[in-house]
Amino acid sequence: MGCQMNVYDSEQMFRILLPLGYQETSHLSKADLIIVNTCSIRDKAEQKAYSFLGRLVHYKRKKSGLIIAVGGCVAQQKKHHLLERMPHVDLVFGTHTLHRLPEWIRNIEQKNRSHGVDVEMSDQIHEIQRCGIPFDPTHQKISAYVTIMRGCDNYCSYCIVPYVRGSEVSREPSYIIEEIRQLVSNGVREVTLLGQNVNSYGKKQGLCSFSELLALVNQIDGLCRIRFATSHPKDFSDDVIQAFRNNEKLCSHLHLPVQSGSNHVLSMMNRKYTREDYLKKIETLKQYCPDIACTTDIIVGFPGETVSDFKETLDLIQTVQFDGLFAFMYSDRPLAKSSSLNHKLSEEEKNDRLKELLEIQSHNTIKKNLDEVGKTVEILVEGKSKKNHIRENCEIVEWTGRSSSNKIVNFVKSSADHNIIGQQVNVMIQKACAHSLWGEVV
Repeated sequence: MGCQMNVYDSEQMFRILLPLGYQETSHLSKADLIIVNTCSIRDKAEQKAYSFLGRLVHYKRKKSGLIIAVGGCVAQQKKHHLLERMPHVDLVFGTHTLHRLPEWIRNIEQKNRSHGVDVEMSDQIHEIQRCGIPFDPTHQKISAYVTIMRGCDNYCSYCIVPYVRGSEVSREPSYIIEEIRQLVSNGVREVTLLGQNVNSYGKKQGLCSFSELLALVNQIDGLCRIRFATSHPKDFSDDVIQAFRNNEKLCSHLHLPVQSGSNHVLSMMNRKYTREDYLKKIETLKQYCPDIACTTDIIVGFPGETVSDFKETLDLIQTVQFDGLFAFMYSDRPLAKSSSLNHKLSEEEKNDRLKELLEIQSHNTIKKNLDEVGKTVEILVEGKSKKNHIRENCEIVEWTGRSSSNKIVNFVKSSADHNIIGQQVNVMIQKACAHSLWGEVV
């Protein structure tokens, strides 16, 4: 559950448990071990985790030997309280102790249901360098995530990441490059570099800069595309902007969370940049890369957000013309400073603002997609679509992939064509939908 970092961590869990004899199953009823990797960035995400864990009581009753483990940010934050609330859980492990998971699982197996909590945040340097366990060839994928750093030092007033992920630590470039080379040797063609704030990569440890790391990754043979997430606007520097022009494998898409278009709200959020700073960086980026696609995050209904503040956010959205965005209603999070602020908005008011914002962005997204019609774009093929078509007594297979600008593109090729997964093909865009594009190979 949760962010891309959790996806990466979950893949690591799978790989380090292979030597213990475990293999993956998509059926809960067949599982001997269930690991729930949780997210607590918003209250809804945390409640979703508790709801899922509650449903696992049924499986525990049917299979007494079943091991249930809980990791991720809820585990790190709630610690022993989680075991008290969910007594059927056997293990609670935090965001910094993933590498100890096999040890804990073996202990539980041997001691027959001994409960445990392992959420210490010590030994972070050791743990961050160890992530990136050799790729499992049975899990072949075209795209993969690679963590380049963990933790955060920004302490945005609404965010609990520094409290559950710890302070910012970067991995050595050599570890990152070697991991990507292993992924490429097993068929991966696209990597997304992950960090809470990738733009500050390497600064604390005196390593290379993020733009220098991008240049190193760009040189890896066999790799077709590079993406990254997430950027903090205050650290989005000119050398990273120029990296989009200087590295041909770096995709023409930037996700740059703005959170609000109001300087008043940005100040209360402790974001350390202004509306004008953000707009200037977007303007500079588009001067270097006129065709780049930009997406963002927005928090609606922050404590004290006035109607005027919200209108400024809507105005920023119209000014930038984002290709897409993720918008969320504000919710108080334990430990986050904003939870103590006054002038909280009602759920009804937050919901009304969210609907208005999403309606405006929906119009902008469709407009951006319509602009792609008639263009020929290069697609990295991810697999077959669920739909096939019959045309003139010949089956037409529909494939799916993404453009460099991160737009989903479905397209058709004759069934006589060989497997094209992992290849890059040119597609003429013929139709724009709300959330995807459609075309044919040229």
